[in-house]
Amino acid sequence: MRNKVTIVGAGNVGAATAQLIVQSGLADVVLVDVVEGLAEGKALDLEEAGPIVGYDARISGSTDYDETSGSDVVVITAGQARLPGMSRDDLLARNVVIVRSVVAQVAPRSPNAILVVVANPLDAMCHVALATSGFPAGRIVGMAGILDSARLRAFLAMELGVSRTSTDALVLGGHGDSMVPLARYVTVGGVPASELISSERLDRLIARTRNGGAEIVALLKTGSAYYAPAAAVHRMVEAILNDRHEILPCSAFVQGQYGIHGLFVGVPVRLGRGGVEQIVEIELTPIESTALAASAAAVRELVDRLTPEPALT
Repeated sequence: MRNKVTIVGAGNVGAATAQLIVQSGLADVVLVDVVEGLAEGKALDLEEAGPIVGYDARISGSTDYDETSGSDVVVITAGQARLPGMSRDDLLARNVVIVRSVVAQVAPRSPNAILVVVANPLDAMCHVALATSGFPAGRIVGMAGILDSARLRAFLAMELGVSRTSTDALVLGGHGDSMVPLARYVTVGGVPASELISSERLDRLIARTRNGGAEIVALLKTGSAYYAPAAAVHRMVEAILNDRHEILPCSAFVQGQYGIHGLFVGVPVRLGRGGVEQIVEIELTPIESTALAASAAAVRELVDRLTPEPALT
């Protein structure tokens, strides 16, 4: 039986994610959007691209959630996009209502699905998905560190004039201004970046990474990033559907690891068919631990501002 992925939100991120999934043959895709005709039109366009690109995965679009029934993975991209001058935190009040509504629709129809949350503010929206769905915490996972790490990797490759695929990085913490890029895990071909670049130049790249989303918003003026976020989501969906047990930085529900309790925050996780199979603990320096604790506190502040109905678990 073919895998089935639902993507709620047929905007730029949702449509780009759908394209990557069907082109790679991972699954059939259902696009859902409240805007009449939007999901249907993009789904039809992707169907017509199939004979040219050479994929046979089916894709459909709808405003009706009944078509999502029996999904293996549900990706939630629906929500207000960030506009110039708007922080992820500003999105809280707007997107909490949207995410609650979406999860209330998809969870009963796909009771065994993994929910991949993309809507911002990401970590807080994971809490909303957990509370609304009633799913085990391991089946809620947020797209965060993969994107942030990729941005740092891309900036490093651009700075050094090397292949992007030879760079590696690890970014933990909340998906926002308080993210925690770990400089000592930044490498090029396995060589520590500190051997190839000054600490001042690396610090500038890390600062640019923290501002990576806002930089794109400022350039686009009428939207936010979507190619890289879609690629990050595709990586997660691939790890889940292919049961790869891949270690990736994602927003996961931490219950004591890293000294954090009962909070979604970006950490390395082992991702497979069951969702988050394990939170991988690495030893942090005192400075890194302090930065991660501060990032978690910023996430906690957002979560505490969520309206109490439905109650968080």
